Amino acid sequence: MSQASLTLSELNRQVKDAIRTHLPETYWMRGETSDVRRNRNGHCYLEFIEKDAVTQSIIAKARGVIWSNVFQMLSAYFENETGQQFTSGMNVLVRVSVEFHELYGYSLTVVDIDPSFTLGEIARNRQLVLKQLEEEGVLTLNRELALPELTNRVAVISSPTAAGYEDFCDQLANNPGGLVFYSKLFPAIMQGDRSEASIIAALEKIFQYRDLFDAVAIIRGGGASSDLSCFDSYLLATNVAQFPLPVISGIGHERDVTVLDIVAHTRAKTPTAVAEFFIARLTRTATELISLEERMVSESGSRLLKEQTDLFSLSKELVHQSSLMVQKEMAAVQQLSGKMKYGVRHLLQHQSHVLENRAQFIQMVSPVNILKRGYTLTLKDRKIITSLQGLSLDDVIETRFRDGSSTSVVTGIKKPEE
Repeated sequence: MSQASLTLSELNRQVKDAIRTHLPETYWMRGETSDVRRNRNGHCYLEFIEKDAVTQSIIAKARGVIWSNVFQMLSAYFENETGQQFTSGMNVLVRVSVEFHELYGYSLTVVDIDPSFTLGEIARNRQLVLKQLEEEGVLTLNRELALPELTNRVAVISSPTAAGYEDFCDQLANNPGGLVFYSKLFPAIMQGDRSEASIIAALEKIFQYRDLFDAVAIIRGGGASSDLSCFDSYLLATNVAQFPLPVISGIGHERDVTVLDIVAHTRAKTPTAVAEFFIARLTRTATELISLEERMVSESGSRLLKEQTDLFSLSKELVHQSSLMVQKEMAAVQQLSGKMKYGVRHLLQHQSHVLENRAQFIQMVSPVNILKRGYTLTLKDRKIITSLQGLSLDDVIETRFRDGSSTSVVTGIKKPEE
């Protein structure tokens, strides 16, 4: 070979010397943290990555380390300034020294951090999510929903072991007005990488029973304030914004307002404050109902009194009118009675004259009167015979005269000659 060869260790030493010679200082670097872990000695090992702004694919990566004495100081400072723990998935501005080790290769050693950069990135990401939601027309949808007047059926998304959930339930159960609330827990993971998917899954379960609830409470108590990243996610925000029931948030972080807080119908600082919100609303509704009831009773009493007075006046008027009507009808009856008496009397007189005439006629044509005038009557079997057709030879007949009667036997019948 025309050129001398190098062993790997010799080459790595030259790389190390070259980096030390040409990159001797420390440098402020922007990057995203990944795979952050702390070992038992207190050293923090991680990776720094950079993603393409459009495709989000990783375009650069470097191994990093924060030695225990530095990490203890920087992590406390970072959490105090940002309210969040130093963890994976954060955009950070760190001061690093470039290192190259013959055995472990290229790495970046962190010596300082600027929390204000991370705060700015968090705020910037929130603004990007809010802008996207606004462009899609869903940002204020949940806030525009009307809470029912009687909001006492609450679906709760929380960790079942969280102290905040217990505080929420105790506050509802022991409210000073003795109001009755019905709450149902839909368990979810409220911190960590799986929290976003877990909360969305709980919302989907509630959606299946949405007719049984008036509102949804998303509460988080007892967790670290650093675990807020999921509440700034676009996917969770768009689910909450478009949920058909009003969502009340109480994730227990006073300093920062998350995207979830903004898209929710109402934001309360803590789980207890969420319970107080429901209690205050139902108390106000109960007070309004009591006031309405009292007003209805009062107005009903006044209306009833007025109706009784009107009814009494109407009754008096009816009695008066009835009396006048009775008098009028009695006068009409008396007048009609007089007319009927006159008519009956006239009718009786007329009928009496008719009967007298008929009696005279009957008397005139009676057999007695006929006999008195010299006529006789012939009877057979006590029936008057008016024709020879009614007689036969040997019939016994009776002849009546004015002064008596005789009995004869028919010995001959002579018909007049034609």
